[in-house]
Amino acid sequence: MADATDTADTTDTTDAGRTGTDWQAWQDSWDRQQEWYMPDREERFRVMLDMVEALVGPTPRVLDLACGTGSITDRVLKRFPGATSTGVDLDPALLTIARGHFAGDERVAFVTADLKDPAWRSALPHDTYDAVLTATALHWLHGEELAVLYGQLAPLLAPGGVFMNADHMPDPATPRINAAERAHRHAGMDRAKTAGAVDWREWWALAAAEPALAEPTARRFEIYGEHADGDTPSAAWHAETLRAAGFAEARTVWCSPSDALVLGLK
Repeated sequence: MADATDTADTTDTTDAGRTGTDWQAWQDSWDRQQEWYMPDREERFRVMLDMVEALVGPTPRVLDLACGTGSITDRVLKRFPGATSTGVDLDPALLTIARGHFAGDERVAFVTADLKDPAWRSALPHDTYDAVLTATALHWLHGEELAVLYGQLAPLLAPGGVFMNADHMPDPATPRINAAERAHRHAGMDRAKTAGAVDWREWWALAAAEPALAEPTARRFEIYGEHADGDTPSAAWHAETLRAAGFAEARTVWCSPSDALVLGLK
């Protein structure tokens, strides 16, 4: 991974804002590609925002952790127009889309940083946040790295603040259930693929062919390779690790047969 770099932006001054590229279309295509893997993706976002409103109110200062194209930020601002969001990620291609999509929105800032770098928090524009939110991203980290990250997140939250992580969290105690669920889910994915759904590899091929994304996509693969080889511990592990990291309470607030949304309360 590359070292953290402080590049917080509240206005778009990069080439991304001047290419005439349809960033909304790229944002939408990323969402559709992700939904191929997670048909219930919007449901987990809905519950996430319900819990934000319930615990910290309708004008939160949000840290969109491993933000990608800003999918969470997009939904936060549509539901809570008075919110602000800082997106942090290392992926230069997804950040290019995010910066293009949110260009000119003063409620949004983006930071390029490596969450494995012990100093990544120094690049953030604020010392504390009401909510730290992430989805389908931290499985890129191994368990010991994730435990360190959880310990870094607790001090970033204001008293009463919330952290939520929605990700793949299979239960190792139920291998037959897991196998049956996976087979059923992949059968549905195969049907959607036949109907024209774009998968991860195909989406990145399209990004590499887009002039405004070709160079950041190449840099992205230099950083990550094809895919990271992190862990997918259970929801119980996440809750226990969050409590050990300094959260007063932590538990699952939503789950599907394969994924879960774990909430930690400061």
